[in-house]
Amino acid sequence: MTVGEALRAIDPREARMLLAATTGFSEASLLSSPERALAPDVARLFLQQVERRKSGEPIAYIVGRKEFYSLDLAVNPAVLIPRPETELLVDLVLQRKPASVLDLGTGSGAIALAIKKHLPAAQVAAVEASAAALAVAQRNSVKNGIEVEFLHGQWFAAVAGRRFGVIVSNPPYVAAGDPHLADLRFEPQYALVSGGDGLDAIREIVPLAPKHLAKGGWLLLEHGIGQDKEVRALLGRAGLESVQTWPDLAGIPRVSGGKVE
Repeated sequence: MTVGEALRAIDPREARMLLAATTGFSEASLLSSPERALAPDVARLFLQQVERRKSGEPIAYIVGRKEFYSLDLAVNPAVLIPRPETELLVDLVLQRKPASVLDLGTGSGAIALAIKKHLPAAQVAAVEASAAALAVAQRNSVKNGIEVEFLHGQWFAAVAGRRFGVIVSNPPYVAAGDPHLADLRFEPQYALVSGGDGLDAIREIVPLAPKHLAKGGWLLLEHGIGQDKEVRALLGRAGLESVQTWPDLAGIPRVSGGKVE
């Protein structure tokens, strides 16, 4: 098999990504030498990856990495694949320049590590209930040379008595039975699904957040399309002020939050 033949096996852009990961060559190098023959073992590995991709497995899991906020993160099926829209959460935290941050349900560590990279003086803690996911987050901490306090536990259980300038979370918010879950079948369902309307996790987090926020501190939550009105109502009932919603780059209401006075 030549490079040119490999690049025609599936969508060319995806083929370049897989082939670059398999061979160690840059995508530009592969394009410039389509006549280059692949070693038999490399060709076999590439074809295995092509079959995985044809089955619907995300590219990020096949190559084992994903970029988020300019960080190169390791990912595997124990963690959600970081999405570009989640970068809005990081933007909103950085705008507030808090002295301390708590990331609930950190998964791969993407949010916590991005915040710590850009706010190195901040104390950043990250909680995760899944030991397998926490191991991925810790690996990403070492890989990127960014030190974050990682804690194993469910939501606030691991930070009893502590307060933070910002609490941030991208919790599960997909409704059980949502047809889009079929497209997400390779990702951990516990990190996606949250009850009949997708809001069970947010209902757990919001009432407990105020006692873990410092004066003037913010709670910022990512949520799904059409959930912003109910999330704002939950924030208001918890006594948070300045409640509002921010859209992502596609104009979709993506993050809602409020602060304690």
